Amino acid sequence: YIDVISVIILLTILGGCSQSDEVNDIPPIAPTESNLGIFPKPSSGWKGESDPYNTTGWTADVMPYYENGKFHMFFLHDAQNKPAGEGFHDIHEFETEDFVNYDYEGRAIDYGNPGQPDFAVGTGSLIKVDGTYYYYYTGHNGTSAFLEENPRESVLLATSDDLENWTKKGDFKITAPEGYYDFEFRDPHVLFNEEVGEYWMLVSAQTDARKAVILLFISPDPSTDEWAVQEPLYTTTDEDDYLMMEVPDLFKMGDYWYLIFSENWKDRITHYRVATSSKGPWEKPSNDMVDGQFFYAGKTVADGNNRYLAGWTARKSPETNSGTKDFGGNLVVHELHQQADGKHLAVKAPSSVSSVFANSEVPEIKETSNGVTENENGFQIDASEGQSKVVFQNLIGTSMVSGYISVSQEANAGIFLGGNDNPSESFRIQLEPRNNKIIAINNGNFENVVYYDFDSDTEYHFELYVEDSVAVLYLNGEVALSNRIYNIYDSAWGLYGEFGLTDFGNILINQD
Repeated sequence: YIDVISVIILLTILGGCSQSDEVNDIPPIAPTESNLGIFPKPSSGWKGESDPYNTTGWTADVMPYYENGKFHMFFLHDAQNKPAGEGFHDIHEFETEDFVNYDYEGRAIDYGNPGQPDFAVGTGSLIKVDGTYYYYYTGHNGTSAFLEENPRESVLLATSDDLENWTKKGDFKITAPEGYYDFEFRDPHVLFNEEVGEYWMLVSAQTDARKAVILLFISPDPSTDEWAVQEPLYTTTDEDDYLMMEVPDLFKMGDYWYLIFSENWKDRITHYRVATSSKGPWEKPSNDMVDGQFFYAGKTVADGNNRYLAGWTARKSPETNSGTKDFGGNLVVHELHQQADGKHLAVKAPSSVSSVFANSEVPEIKETSNGVTENENGFQIDASEGQSKVVFQNLIGTSMVSGYISVSQEANAGIFLGGNDNPSESFRIQLEPRNNKIIAINNGNFENVVYYDFDSDTEYHFELYVEDSVAVLYLNGEVALSNRIYNIYDSAWGLYGEFGLTDFGNILINQD
């Protein structure tokens, strides 16, 4: 369904935007780091002690790829200190077979120099066709000298025949077509769409009127370098009025197609839409999120049996609970599945992760307050007069806290940690059935939310995975709430209830 206008735009893009015929071989740099934990970030000093990039590194937008039993978790490397005159956000890689044991493979694709379109590198995706890997990624250069004659953002290409050694293709460059804003044109996502028998590329873009769209390009074969622009696959509604819909992803599960994107200006959330065709029309679910505001840029990867959603949980600057949310953090992976209705999405901990937490023990009680009744390794908390709590001894190392919770309709209840023995002066992950949401409260201040349709006085299973300063709650294998909490191991943790009756059951600490 390529029309004449599409062909004209295609010729303009491919004929008028090429930078040069030069190719750029990119030698990989591998620090050979392993055992990074279940929420990995890149190691510090991976280029040597004398290099200015010898600094803390963070995991940013993840671009996962699966092949032959191994997940290649490519990501944007965010160095905390970026030397003047150097580019940034080069693409690095973790490798894992199980989301438990990660190897850090170092740099895959470097950033360019100040005169090149990829002085900074942005998100992309890769696909294998006839033995060649095509890695489409964002080039970003906002320097004033470059912008005098070039758009700020473009889609670029590197190829490989082994997933390790990449060659930038200097004569490939796609920029925003006529009618679209060339400052905001990024995050290419490429797939072979079996429904229509074409290769599709989704690009986050804006119209000249600054309306957010997910723009569609099609190709008969990536080896031809021919990508023809189409009408947008999805345009933000007037109600949502998103500024950008970043990091798009498109896949089919069961009878439905799902479009995922992230919005970083209003709520900073990864959203999804659902349709019966890859072309839409796209329906916004009543709850279009599976995690909260500290999980961003979620992209999916499938291994033939299961599909996973990979994103990053933001760090804070400075690294304290009172710090400000910042770009980059730790990799977090959810297992993605459909709800019981076979249509809407849900997440749970990957089974490979939950299965390693086999050493269960009952937590040691430090203190209980009035209104708490102990029942084996469970507790009933009657907090009709205010707040009641159970305080346990400190967590040690990577842990999973699990159990069951039932909260009366008028009550709040949850877990507190990263503060002191007083829930109100700590970091709380709180269930609010009357408001159909789970929120994070940081020393009295709202920080994070995910929505969930609660049934009053119903028992729900929860798992809280804690590693260093990352804490991810899963409720009933349906929603997650990823959080950044500092000082977790320096203080006690506990359970609490407010304004009503809460039952906690089978409370266990599980360690790997």
